[in-house]
Amino acid sequence: MRLNWKSSPKIALTALVGITIIWGWSFLIVQNAIAKMPVMDFLAVRFTIAVLVMIAIRPTFFRKLNLIGWLRGIGLGIMLGLAYIFQTYGLLTVSASISGFLTGMAVVLTPLISLLLLRTKINKSTWLAVGLSCIGLALLALHGWAIGTGELLTLACALSLAFHIVGLGAWSAKYDAYSLALVQIGTVAVITLIAASPGGITLPPDLTVWGIVGITAVFASALAFLVQTWAQKLVSPTNIAVVLTMEPVFAGVFGVWLGGNELTVRIICGFVCVLAAMLIVQLKPTKAKPVNNN
Repeated sequence: MRLNWKSSPKIALTALVGITIIWGWSFLIVQNAIAKMPVMDFLAVRFTIAVLVMIAIRPTFFRKLNLIGWLRGIGLGIMLGLAYIFQTYGLLTVSASISGFLTGMAVVLTPLISLLLLRTKINKSTWLAVGLSCIGLALLALHGWAIGTGELLTLACALSLAFHIVGLGAWSAKYDAYSLALVQIGTVAVITLIAASPGGITLPPDLTVWGIVGITAVFASALAFLVQTWAQKLVSPTNIAVVLTMEPVFAGVFGVWLGGNELTVRIICGFVCVLAAMLIVQLKPTKAKPVNNN
């Protein structure tokens, strides 16, 4: 029997895994870009280009949203923008591996927020997937750490991401995915432009960096958040959070494959745990249950 991709949770999850591959790969190329320009400036240019591309493709996007849809899209964009800012400033004092682990804690915070705000019950298999994801992230990233300002900022990033995932799960089914994704990305562009503007915005210094900005703008921003917004029409926020933990897995894979990083037993065990969590979610996905308020 053929699956209808527009209404199939499994196809939505598979597409989202594809996005985590793009995000994982982008870790390598973004490192080259931010070595030549400030991180916040990079994000501002990246998201601005993403918005311009999406508007050029569908200039009538605004007709698909009412006022409440705009406000919800902006609210979701604020959560996403804050997550990027918290993570960026956290990285000033926290290693990339610790940042990846703490950001991944959104997988735990998402079901807790869903339970508290939406009274969403989480089944045992989903909690098992959450637990395996956490163990996998710990094996991939942790090598000893202490709580400081950077760690707290990164946990704030995870909290912002969790609220974004829960909010998107509650509202995405009510609106056109393209329009809602564009408003979110536009809000992130405005936030990062404001954050980058005090010192003046530095543009990419050469064609290589411009290429990286363009790739991440189109594929890791516009396409990625469009797919996530569509997927959350069909799949529960907790399942989405579990699948998103595949991002550091693919970052690790590309780091070993293309970046010359060492492949250890610890890393392999971490990969296996996260992959097992994703398999649990993929075999028995929990469908999204949008809230009934207007």
